[in-house]
This record gives sequence, C-alpha cells and structure tokens, in this order.
Amino acid sequence: MRFVSLFLNNRLTLTPETLVNDFSLKAVPFSELLLIEQPPLNPTFQYDEKLQQILFGKSLLFDELSFTVEQIQQHYENGFVNYSPGISKTSNGYLCSRCGNEKSSLFAVFSCFRCKSDNCAYCRNCIMMGRVSQCTPLVSWSGPEVNWSRGNSLRWNGELSSGQQVASEEFVERIGSEGELLIWAVCGAGKTEVLFKGIEKALNLGLRVCIATPRTDVVLELAPRLKAVFPNTMVASYYGGSEERETLAQLVISTTHQLYRFRQAFNIMIVDEVDAFPYSYDKTLQHAVSCAVTSTHFLIYLSATPSRTMKKASISERLPCVKIPKRFHGFPLPVPNMVWGGEWKKRLERGKLPAPFLKWLKAQAESGRRAMIFVSSVAVLEKLTELIRKEVDVPVDSVHAEDSLRKEKVTQFRKDEIQLLVTTTILERGVTVPFIDVAVFGADHDVFTESALVQIAGRAGRSKDDYNGKVLLFHYGKSLSMIQAINHIKNMNKEARL
Repeated sequence: MRFVSLFLNNRLTLTPETLVNDFSLKAVPFSELLLIEQPPLNPTFQYDEKLQQILFGKSLLFDELSFTVEQIQQHYENGFVNYSPGISKTSNGYLCSRCGNEKSSLFAVFSCFRCKSDNCAYCRNCIMMGRVSQCTPLVSWSGPEVNWSRGNSLRWNGELSSGQQVASEEFVERIGSEGELLIWAVCGAGKTEVLFKGIEKALNLGLRVCIATPRTDVVLELAPRLKAVFPNTMVASYYGGSEERETLAQLVISTTHQLYRFRQAFNIMIVDEVDAFPYSYDKTLQHAVSCAVTSTHFLIYLSATPSRTMKKASISERLPCVKIPKRFHGFPLPVPNMVWGGEWKKRLERGKLPAPFLKWLKAQAESGRRAMIFVSSVAVLEKLTELIRKEVDVPVDSVHAEDSLRKEKVTQFRKDEIQLLVTTTILERGVTVPFIDVAVFGADHDVFTESALVQIAGRAGRSKDDYNGKVLLFHYGKSLSMIQAINHIKNMNKEARL
C-alpha cells in the first residue's frame, strides 16, 4: 500500500493513497515514509468499539480487519490507531516487525501491485499468517484500554493431589508479581487443574491471561475445559481456522504461532509444553511470547520433559521450579517395554508387517481396547495403515499434521468409533484419551527422541480406572533415546516413591 504525507489540523500526517484526491502529492510505499509523530488522542471522537475489541493488544494487517481503509484512517487521524512498518531495512538486510525474523534466507521480493514496486520485500517466516511486506503497515490500537471483568468465579469441585496443591499454591502466591516459574510435572499429573486457582486470582485482579501451546490439538483440548470452569469469563481459542479470533477475551488459549499477532496484551503468560517442537527450536516463536506480554508480567512454563537448559537453571535456582513426579491418581507411570521387531523398513517395502508387531496387533484388535500407534513419518503412516486394515477387522484410521480431518478423527477416537489410530508425533502431547494402549512402530528412528518417547508413553494409563495401560516400543536395535526415556520414567516413579 502507498501512502502520502500531508498536513491535517496543522500537523503532518499519513494518508493511504486511495483516500487522497490531490494528485500533486507523491505517494510512496509505507517503508519509504519518514517516521511521523502519532496524532494526539481526540477525546470527542466516537470510536468504534468493535474495532477496539479486535485490535486491542494486537498488531494486524489491513487485510485482517473487517473495516474499510477509510474507517481505519479516521481512527488513526484521531489518535485511536497506530501504523508501524511491517518490514524494516537494517544494516544486515531486513527485520520483520511481526515475527522478529532477521534471517536473510527467510525474506524474498516480489512485484507488488499495491506499491508498484518490482522488489517489495516480504517475510517468508510468518507468511502463513498473511503476507507482511515493506509496503504493508501493521495496525495497532492506541486508544482507551479495555477494562476487564473482576467477577470471574471458578466452578470446579475436583480435588488436587498433594503435588498439585503445592504447585497451585506457588502459582497463586506469585500472581501480581513479576518473574518466572517452571512447573515440571509428569505426563498425567494434572497440570491444567494446577492452574485453576492462579488463573482465577489473576482474572479477579483485572489481569489478562494467555495459555500458549505449540500444538492446535492441545488448544482444542483445553478450550472447552476452561470455558466450563470459568463460565462467567470471556474465553477464546486462537488457532489456524478458529472462529473466535475476533472475540475480545480475558482468558485466551492460543497456539504459539498465533502470538505473532499480539502486542503487550497479557499480564500472565503460561507456556504449555515449553520443550515441544516447533517452539523449542524456533526463536521467532519465543520472540512472539516476549512481545505478547505487557512490560510487567509473570511467565509460567509447563513441561514433563524440560530442556537441559531449563533443568540446569532450576537446579542452580536461577529459575524457580516446582516438581510433580506423581500422576494425580497416585499410580506409577507406565514403563515402556522394548520389543525387537526386525527390519521394519524392509518389511514395509515388501508389503508385510513384522511378526512381533502383527502378533500384538491381532491381540489388540481382539481385546477391544483402543490403541495409538506412533510412526516416524507420513510415508510410513500411509503404508502401515494400509497393511493394518488388511490384517484386522476393526475400525482403523490415521492422522497427521496436514490432515484436514485431523480434529474430526481425534474426536472419533475419543468416542471409541476408531479402535486403532495410526499417528505421527503430532499427537504425542496434550491429547488425553482414557482406556488406551500405545505402540511405537520403528521406535529406533531418530525422530523419537527421549522427550518424544516420554510424552508418547504418557498417553497411556492416564485414568485412575485404567492406570496400567501398556506401552510397546517396536524396534530394530535399541537406541540411546529409548534407553534414556525408560530411565527417565523409572526415575520419576522412584522419585514419587512408587
């Protein structure tokens, strides 16, 4: 988009080219404009509350707003909206203001219809959120803040275990202060319930809370639970395709990618599964978290498998930590059994299943129990699913990250409409389904790291009525990750005195 600089109310201001009738004024791409002082707030201006709700605490593209350019410009001229560069030139190349990307390999140029430039740079790192280019300003709210409700009662009659209670009290005590806290809790410890009292206190202090997680599946799992226990609170879930992204919510459950859109929005930020891919590897997602919080904020990390860096920080007391080594129902974590499965890759290529896996598969089908079968790639998933369907006469399906029916299939699995679900590591975290067993096909593959296998094993035995779910690692040679994962689980059970 091109803008012109002109005088309005004796002040130099910016105006989109389409709203200017004076053709003698030169229009240039937004990135070429000199920095101009933000127009002062006009207290007599009747601002649009819907625009306030959508923009408050966010930084969005014009294309993401269901308002005309003229309506947005009116709010800008009266000091209620601010424009800032989407892409800025630096001494080393470019900087994306939305995701913080500075890698030259993740920028490209194109012939832009809007700014008439043949070399308009844009950011490839966050392109899935809509294209940010040199000529696209980011729009943010600079008018009155939203006053949040303080009548947010928690409606939950459950009881916390002793470990959960300690973590909950630590969280509650720290609400209203700044700092960080790591809650290191085993899979199935009940991390979500630990958060309830702290969230309630924060909401009733008029603070805004976000629970961010790398996986959409976790958002879909958490949102209905939090809406149920906070019925008087505006709660919204943010993920790709969500219909609640324009909802003004005091409690937000979001994927970490959606945090690219937030700016100084949250007083309390809870990062769930902080060690999970892609958050643990992507510096721009970590940047998004730092940009989404207010200048004074409290950050809480949740993980069953924290990184070495976090472990060292907690041991040296640089990062306050509360550990929950026992599941809420008090029973041990299922310890995986390693099963030699032969050359599983070659067997698949020949259209056959390894004998030990086939034996387990038929027994599992006859038992009537559900099972999640984890594989290393989509290619293996497709082949394995095809072969499984030929061997057993029970409902079988598969799911992966790009599956358009992923949400529906997980729901069917929960409802026991699918007995055997073949999946990539996309479901290693955050999905709780009772009465299931777990198998890893090709557990010696590099994709199955220690943390991945610990999380996968954590899918079994999560119910007090079915705490002894089985976990089998089918392999062609024991990997270091397999051994480390089993030792990790045994050590947690030992620490819990189980």
